[in-house]
Amino acid sequence: MTQPPTVGEYMTADVQTVDPMETVRAVATKIKHSDGHTGFPVAEGRRVMGFVSASDLLLADDDAAVFTVMTEDIIVAHPEMRVTDAARVVLRSGIQKLPVVDDADNLVGIISNTDVVRSQIERATPQKVGKLMETLEQIHDISVSQERRSVSIGAVIPTQARVYADELEGRRYELERGLAEPLVAIDSMDGLLLADGHHRVLAAERLGIDRMDAYVIVVEDPVELGMYRTAQAEGLRGIADIEVVDYARHPLIERTHRISEGRS
Repeated sequence: MTQPPTVGEYMTADVQTVDPMETVRAVATKIKHSDGHTGFPVAEGRRVMGFVSASDLLLADDDAAVFTVMTEDIIVAHPEMRVTDAARVVLRSGIQKLPVVDDADNLVGIISNTDVVRSQIERATPQKVGKLMETLEQIHDISVSQERRSVSIGAVIPTQARVYADELEGRRYELERGLAEPLVAIDSMDGLLLADGHHRVLAAERLGIDRMDAYVIVVEDPVELGMYRTAQAEGLRGIADIEVVDYARHPLIERTHRISEGRS
């Protein structure tokens, strides 16, 4: 039985902290120039003393020490805590980030609401992979295995001829916030076939990302897959061959439009 994901699996271990004697001005400057931070754990060494957020600094004296304005009574998580339990804390408290401490109360990481969402996204992917593996084995009478690895987006062979512009923007938004679901690819004698994640690879290319995390299904037998034949028939050799279709041409939108016309 699959064990539920833990905080330790999804937390960020490299945590930036501030010293309790740093000034309000210094910490405000760190927040301003950081990559999306809205606050920092306050720690002496690895011992957490509190948390200081941007709102704590708003009306404080620039030269005041951070320990005078930080929140001391903070909620923390443990590495072995279930992510779902951490999600409840984040949801109910409104806290965006939870410091993670070990049994000795030493800071070992931090888990954010983004990490919580990512954990739930990634739980769904293995189910997709399992179904695809089963389908491949049944259709082609072959043996397959699975591995997790980083793949070059320039090396994948698409199996989907077009993507939609609106969804492409959604995937770009997710990538920028670290929420992208891993790709699903098939490593066979034909090359690395992209089974799931066409919007994500195009969004990654536009963001200058060269490699992406992927679940890779490895085909053990030398057999040409139907997905590869379809890709060749569509003229798909690389992600540059994928057509981006404007949202207005989405078939469901067109169908809704036709239904509306029929009722008028």
